[in-house]
Parts: sequence; structure tokens; C-alpha cells
Amino acid sequence: MELSNLEMFKRLLLALLLSGLIGYEREYTNKPAGFRTHILVCTGATIVMMISIRMYELYQLSPRLDPTRLGAQVISGIGFLGVGTIIREGDSVKGLTTAASIWTIGCIGLSIGAGLYILSLLSTFFVFLALVVFNKAELLYISKKRFQHVVVITVNESGQLQKISDKINSLNIKVNNIEMITSEKDNIKFDFLLKLPSSVSGEEFVQEISALEEVLSVKLLY
Repeated sequence: MELSNLEMFKRLLLALLLSGLIGYEREYTNKPAGFRTHILVCTGATIVMMISIRMYELYQLSPRLDPTRLGAQVISGIGFLGVGTIIREGDSVKGLTTAASIWTIGCIGLSIGAGLYILSLLSTFFVFLALVVFNKAELLYISKKRFQHVVVITVNESGQLQKISDKINSLNIKVNNIEMITSEKDNIKFDFLLKLPSSVSGEEFVQEISALEEVLSVKLLY
């Protein structure tokens, strides 16, 4: 059955709403791919799936045509897009969750385009649950394991991250994650996730890092 204009509009609107919800969460938490990226990926996937359905209707008797290949190409292309959000800094890797959310929102877009509305709604609910609720549970677990979020603002000069990393290593502190939150003309803001040994308190760490040249501020995030 040919898709009506109203049905196509409904699917595109649903893609915008569901992907916007996930994209807003990524944008709110300062991730590299946020609101607009998720909307574009999901909308594009929805369009491709509707094109696949239409092609099948028009050319279903052609033995050479395989409309499902369009959806497969979307998933492959989104994989390359997700790689662009992954950053490796020393032993830590950042951006895997955002890359996974982009890939998943593409799959949701395909399901919307196929008219699987319940599947799309449930999938979005569980993705949002994983990103928001499970994230808070994870942070609660981290806090019990002497993990500490620290935000450091330094002068925007080369080598600043290396100086901080050297000081962290000298204190026998394990770095679980490093994220550059903002990079402006005059300064850079870093977010560290550290595992502090019992011999070093959060306040002592702040004093040590604050003593470094070109460090403007150090803040513990409880």
C-alpha cells in the first residue's frame, strides 16, 4: 500500500520528537553529538526506510532489486559518523555512549520509517532510561568506589594537559576518563574522572593541581 502524504508526515514528525528527546539529553550533558545531530540521523534513516518501502512497491517483481540494502547502508554510514565522536586520551576512551546512541537512534529511525510505532516508542524509552536513570545509578556506584569528578580550568596553551597528567601520575591517582568540556581563546576546561587512593583526599588533590602554573581553578564535583 502506497504511503499517503499524511502518513509520511506522521513518521517524520515522530522521528523528530523521539530523536529530539535523546539528542536533548546528549546536548544537555555537553556531548559532542547532540540535539540536531540525533534529529538529522533519525530523520534521514526514516526517509531511507520509506524510500525502501516505495521501491519495493514499484519494483517488487524485479529479481535484481533488494530494498533492504538501503537500510543496511544507513547503519554502516552511521557507524562511521559515530566513530567521529570517540576520543582516546591515554588509557581512557570517551564518546562510546554517544556513538552508541547515534547508531541506536538510526535504528529507531528505520523502525519509524517501517511503521513500527510501538517498537520505536519502546526503544526510545529504554534508550532514554539507559542514558539518564542508569547514568545516575552508575555515578552513585562510582562515588562509593572513591571516584571523583574534577573540573580544571587552565590557560589555553599547549602542554597544559600533559602537566596536569604528570602531577596526577606522581600522586598515584588513576585517570578513568578525561573530557575537554570547552576550549576558548583564553582558557580550556577539562573534566577528569579520577580514582583517588586512600592516601590522597579530594582537597589535597585540589591543592596540588592549583599549585601548577597556568592553572586558573580546580573544582570538585560531588
